[in-house]
Amino acid sequence: MNESVILYTTWPDAETAEAFAAMAVAERLAACANILAPMRSVYRWQGAIERAAEVPMLLKTTISAAPALRDLVQDEHPYDAPCILALPVNTAASGAPFLDWIESEVSNPTAKQS
Repeated sequence: MNESVILYTTWPDAETAEAFAAMAVAERLAACANILAPMRSVYRWQGAIERAAEVPMLLKTTISAAPALRDLVQDEHPYDAPCILALPVNTAASGAPFLDWIESEVSNPTAKQS
């Protein structure tokens, strides 16, 4: 079984997040994307304290597809340095049928094509 990971990202608005989610699922780099409610972020950027509304997203993928998904986020994201965190999934404590579904929905970008 391929290990599952969750890629956590944040987006400037729900529309941008949803457009990216559809792209990631269509390209089979993510089995599913959860777009969460808007949140307020407070952070330091280029020496100043910033405040912004952002939309968090959870992308369910496999460890083998995570680098390609990360690269797609970086290429498509409007931020200079987007939040991209790969969070490991504890497979022993997770639902095996759901993990199997993730693996079946995500293409392995490192697999050889015939």
